[in-house]
Amino acid sequence: MIGASLDDLSTPAVLVDLDVLERNIARMASRARESGVRLRPHAKTHECPQIASLQRAAGAWGLSVAKVGEAEVFAQAGFDDLFVAFPVVGEDKGRRLLALCDRARLAVGVDSVEGASTLARPFGQAGRSLDVLLKVDVGYGRVGVTPDRVVAVGRALAEISGLRLRGVFTHAGHGYLAGTKGEVDEIARQEGARLVGAAAELRAAGLKIEEVSVGSTPTAARSMRVEGVTECRPGNYVFHDGSQVGLGTCAVEDCALTVVATVVSVPAPDRAVVDAGSKTLSSDPLRPFSGGYGQVLGGSSRIEKLSEEHGVIAVAAGEGFRVGERVRILPNHACVVANLHDRLIGVSGGRVEAVLEVSARGCVR
Repeated sequence: MIGASLDDLSTPAVLVDLDVLERNIARMASRARESGVRLRPHAKTHECPQIASLQRAAGAWGLSVAKVGEAEVFAQAGFDDLFVAFPVVGEDKGRRLLALCDRARLAVGVDSVEGASTLARPFGQAGRSLDVLLKVDVGYGRVGVTPDRVVAVGRALAEISGLRLRGVFTHAGHGYLAGTKGEVDEIARQEGARLVGAAAELRAAGLKIEEVSVGSTPTAARSMRVEGVTECRPGNYVFHDGSQVGLGTCAVEDCALTVVATVVSVPAPDRAVVDAGSKTLSSDPLRPFSGGYGQVLGGSSRIEKLSEEHGVIAVAAGEGFRVGERVRILPNHACVVANLHDRLIGVSGGRVEAVLEVSARGCVR
């Protein structure tokens, strides 16, 4: 496959423009350096050790992952500083984390004493200690303790044998719901300020807080500049996608991941069908406002509806498609697209330059 023309690829195929990818990686690394924070990119976006290696070479301090299974894959690939940015619960997962500690500097997220205690037992029995970061809800309303409970929960965590409270973290996912770039920036400011405030309260209560970690691609550039933030964990920035364009995070030219598909049917002038459905593009909605399931690049037509193997294009006025034609589609959510595929095709100058193995896809436990 290496050296092949894009015209020779069987469709559908997920392409990664390597030049854009490397530019995106360099830009975020530069922002982190200029802001004086450590960059710990979230590898759930790409699930790919090859891409993580590019991030590390550009200055990433370590990696964030979503699940213990992902941490195991990246540790096996030689990454030795990992943060599982998820409220991990279960003694079985605690035992797996204990085994990982011999290969990597490790921390995990927690947001309850009950959940943290299940991880602590295997570590306490082994005479070891697991670093944890307390998740704080700064407005998203998903997981994390509310700011008024930070000190009470933090104190309780600090008393659990087998654990060490390293810091606090958050994710301002509500930035994806903001209607304007100005609203995104205000959410980012609040994200940083509220988390720094939570860390200050914990310190005032006598607890040592080393890490204050924010994370989200739309909010990263602003939140990492808040004084007191020590670390940032954006993920999607390596690829970007239609939602990031809609949120004003980037331009279409900054999107590295696209899907090449073939038009297999043109049953009406206003409708064409490609061989990329929900199993290729995912059914995630466009953010911040709905707008189908992908943009056909080079025009205004969009994927209007999906079934598993069919993507139905609503043909824009003045545009047309023919059976056998190849199109490039910008998906709504690149992270999910990457996780749907065993490998991504790295391209540059119209040729295949690399095959990127999505080694951690499906590692949801």
